[in-house]
Amino acid sequence: MAIHSSRCSHVLRSLAWALAACVAVGVHAQETLRVLTWPGYADSDLVKTFEQRTGSKVEVTFIDSDDVMWQKLNKNKATDFDVFAVNTAELQRYIQAALVVPVNTANVANTARQLPRFRNVKDIPGLVHADKVYAIPYTYAEMGLIFDRQQVKEPPTSIHALWDPRYRGKVLLYNGGSHSFSLAAQALGDTTPYQIGASEWPAAVNQLIALRRNAQGFYSQPEESVEMFKNGHSALMFANYGSQQLQLLKKAGVDVGYTVPKEGALAWLDCWAITRGAKNTKLAEAWINYFLEPHVGQALLTRQGLANTTSESPYLRPQDRMVWLEPVENVDRRSALWERILAGDRASKVLAP
Repeated sequence: MAIHSSRCSHVLRSLAWALAACVAVGVHAQETLRVLTWPGYADSDLVKTFEQRTGSKVEVTFIDSDDVMWQKLNKNKATDFDVFAVNTAELQRYIQAALVVPVNTANVANTARQLPRFRNVKDIPGLVHADKVYAIPYTYAEMGLIFDRQQVKEPPTSIHALWDPRYRGKVLLYNGGSHSFSLAAQALGDTTPYQIGASEWPAAVNQLIALRRNAQGFYSQPEESVEMFKNGHSALMFANYGSQQLQLLKKAGVDVGYTVPKEGALAWLDCWAITRGAKNTKLAEAWINYFLEPHVGQALLTRQGLANTTSESPYLRPQDRMVWLEPVENVDRRSALWERILAGDRASKVLAP
């Protein structure tokens, strides 16, 4: 009996060790990918498919502004997340702060599916530094013009339509200093709207004061713009969210058209980037690769009204030109002057120190 009991104890100990080993292997086998992104970029069904393919667990955190994204990533030197979606202009401060690492494009084979203008990353400002690629394009939206077909019979061809006296009090605008000043610079014929020179500020301010006179209101979010456009019977809107707003308005039953002006559309390009704190860069690269698959791009288009980088946008014509966002010369100055313009100040007061 003693010998039998000893053997039983040995067997039980062996089983316990084996069980512990299995648990440990299971914990390490299921890697967790921590994703920081925008609503609509990582729907639950798409995430579930990725988890099933990789055997991983994905934790998605959604944000609603560039400022919140910066706060979350900068808080603990980007150790709280592995991969995030960021536009090319914002990407620059993450690179400068050493919060991101280059992407090994050899592990992102689906870049071969992308349209040529997105494969040629060197032609997109801000993606390549010291010959290293820091992000992979995912989705974009051009800031075109949305118009009410009942009030605007012919599609506008220029951003100058926003200043047309016929639409005084009928123009809906985005409430943002950076994009508004870039729009004014474009209207003044500036080919580098993200860099306003010292001598150019008075003209840009006067341009925006004139635009304010045409304004019916100012919006911040896409859904807000739809309500304002519909309820206020707006004639024209500067569409900061582009085709996404177009889709929302059509769903709301508003008869609208959409056009990209001849000056080119200010446009944001959101990309996937990997943080310096990523625990598993290969899994992060697998995530980026997966989100370049055709069914993911189609989901972006049909669900969000957003273009993808692997197929042509149905909202754009071949001649339409994108002016990709770049860092502006002075974010704080643009914001401060914009607030004064919104308050109704004269140019001399807007430009006062």
